[in-house]
Amino acid sequence: MMYFVTGNKGKFAEAQAIFGDLVQKNIGYIEIQADSLEEVASYGMKEVTARLDGPVMIEDAGLFIDALKGFPGVYSAYVFDTIGNQGILRLMEGVSNRGASFRSVVGYAEPEMEPRLFRGELKGRINFEPRGQGGFGYDPIFDVDGKTVAEMSIPEKNKISHRAGSMHALKEWLDSR
Repeated sequence: MMYFVTGNKGKFAEAQAIFGDLVQKNIGYIEIQADSLEEVASYGMKEVTARLDGPVMIEDAGLFIDALKGFPGVYSAYVFDTIGNQGILRLMEGVSNRGASFRSVVGYAEPEMEPRLFRGELKGRINFEPRGQGGFGYDPIFDVDGKTVAEMSIPEKNKISHRAGSMHALKEWLDSR
């Protein structure tokens, strides 16, 4: 059994589809202002491992838009809560370079263990309008090969997503020990 520290039910559902025996812990942790997802995850791991006894995982992700020089990046959750998908689409009005990537960093640790980080990335583009009812966050405006992530089922998404990439990397590492 492993704890996944998140308040995000969508993230938990995706992780549970990969790991199975997972317990969601909505205990929150400080997400520092930093330049990289790795810094945010490393800091968060120190906090949650001090509070939970057992294997623990956290995940930090962001949307990095090429034309906006990587914005919103590590501030993706704040930007989504502040301006949402419509705000991002307004920022992208008249922009022809719509390339973007979702990036994920998963932190994992057990008691008396230095945290380990695992990365994943999904390249795509920002759509011109939201499409799809699934997923969460920026999924309705993030297009991969003509289909938004919000138009994908969890099994489809877990084959290609940034989060699935970082979580599968962790799962492979755990299985190889």
